[in-house]
Amino acid sequence: MLVVVLVAAGAWFWHSHTAANAAILPASSVHSVVHLETFVLNLSGSEERAYLRAGVDLGVRAEAPGKGGPEVPIALIRDTVLGVLATVCPEDIVTPQGKQALKAELLRALRERAPGLGVEEVYFTEFLIQR
Repeated sequence: MLVVVLVAAGAWFWHSHTAANAAILPASSVHSVVHLETFVLNLSGSEERAYLRAGVDLGVRAEAPGKGGPEVPIALIRDTVLGVLATVCPEDIVTPQGKQALKAELLRALRERAPGLGVEEVYFTEFLIQR
C-alpha cells in the first residue's frame, strides 16, 4: 500500500511540475542545436585593437545530423558567421541591445545563405571583447 501511495504521489508531482513548466516556456520550433567551434577575430572600426571571442550555437528546425537530419554545411555556416562578425564595431556590441541586434543580423544572414538548415535561433555560449 505504501508503494502505491509513493508512486501516485511521484506521478502527481511529476505531472504538476511538467505542466507548470509547459505553461511558462513558449512553444519553439527548434528541434536540435548545432554547436560551432569558438570564433576568435579582430574587430574593425576601433581606434584601438579589439578582439572578439564568441561561442555560437544554432537552434534549427531539422533533426540533428546522424539522427535522420540533413548534413550540416559547417564551412558555409562558419563563413557566414565570420562575415557578419567581421563587420561589427566593439562599441556596437557591448550593450545587451547591441548583442540582440548582432543575433538578428546573424539569423538573417544564415537564413539567406543556408535556407535548408532552418535556423530559428542564435545562441551566444560565450562572448568576450578584449581591447
